[in-house]
Amino acid sequence: MADEQQFIEDGLQRTQIDEFFADELGRAGYGGMEVAKTPMGTQIVLKAEKPGMVIGKGGKNIRKVTTELEERFDLEDPQVDVQEVDEPDLNARIVADRLANALERGWYFRKAGHTTIDRIMESGAKGAEIVLSGKVTGARSRVEKFNRGYIKHNGEPAENIVDHGVGTAVMKLGTIGVQVKIIPPEAELPDDFEVYEDMEVEDYVADVEDESVEELLEGEPDEGDGEPVAESEADDESAEPDVDEEVIEEAAEETEEFDDVDVPDDDGIDEELEDLDEAVDEELDEETEAEAEELVEEMEDAEDDESEADADSEEGDDE
Repeated sequence: MADEQQFIEDGLQRTQIDEFFADELGRAGYGGMEVAKTPMGTQIVLKAEKPGMVIGKGGKNIRKVTTELEERFDLEDPQVDVQEVDEPDLNARIVADRLANALERGWYFRKAGHTTIDRIMESGAKGAEIVLSGKVTGARSRVEKFNRGYIKHNGEPAENIVDHGVGTAVMKLGTIGVQVKIIPPEAELPDDFEVYEDMEVEDYVADVEDESVEELLEGEPDEGDGEPVAESEADDESAEPDVDEEVIEEAAEETEEFDDVDVPDDDGIDEELEDLDEAVDEELDEETEAEAEELVEEMEDAEDDESEADADSEEGDDE
């Protein structure tokens, strides 16, 4: 079986077991379960408001539940452990079942909702929300919400911190769904912060003095504090490499040649720039004069052509 299919099968089995416990242990105040598979079998931890009713007289009920798990859900050696809920008003599953039972007994939905959410907040919850959906009053269904405190609706806190419970109230007009969300008092939300009054910042800031470089270097280990070096390595390091004296002399001569290079002064650079400007101006003047002469010659040729054309036209008229 593929991994994805196995995840689906495990989730479906878990949901069916949860529904089975809710039907069998509803009167005992069923508050949820935790399932863990171990090498010895399947460990199931039940949370209930009244553990005595879950166990039964002489363990009769717990043995019945264990047998049903083996036969109906094919669990290998299920081990059921029952734990009592410390604060039932902070368990969303128990609160939802209580509110559904109150609606079935005839409580008005507003009175039941406000009373329930007030009890949740009095128990120390940071926030709570109750949603009633269905035919609350009349033939038309609607949704009624009751909010107190601070509640998260999405993100990781909504999945890991908020306790969610669902209940069902079967009425004459129809079924009413009950959803309860509770943030317990010990929950640590990601946006929590604390404000300290009458506190001095200097108490929380480390004093950093202006230390000199010598003082900082005092804390560094000396060269002798390092790992010991073998004698052969020390001899290799101490031995200086052989250097050719001729190469050194050639390098010195090259440096001297570079030192004798003449660098032009600013006055010389200015004179060169002036000479270049004069040469450019002279070339431009010659070019402009040549162009002017060409234009004059063209204009004169054009006038001569016009005069000849006029003379020809006059002779034709005389004839």
